Amino acid sequence: QMQLEESGGGLMQAGGSLRLSCVAFGGTFGNYGVAWFRRAPGKERELVSAITWSGETTYYSDSVKGRFTISRDNADYAVYLEMNSLKLEDTAIYYCAADFYYSARMPHVFSPSVWGQGTQVTVSS
Repeated sequence: QMQLEESGGGLMQAGGSLRLSCVAFGGTFGNYGVAWFRRAPGKERELVSAITWSGETTYYSDSVKGRFTISRDNADYAVYLEMNSLKLEDTAIYYCAADFYYSARMPHVFSPSVWGQGTQVTVSS
């Protein structure tokens, strides 16, 4: 059973940058689409960004488009989320997730079968 572990969260001032990492242990990571979700206080979980197994197709929510960049390195069993121009509303717990059936044909649809434990991102003014 594949396990996911996030790192890179922390406290950052608005306008700054953070890079989140998601590393997989076990399983066939290269066969899975991987996504970043976030849950802000008092809000529902949101799909932030996703990437297909090959890395050829990516998805971004409107709230982060142009500021965040997702990438992956299958050789290192890792997916990254580069977050630039951070805003106060980016404050949330960020979760890495994997979906074996994630498809470029429906990039906004992601159904995780594996979740990480989450990493806190706090953006201050």
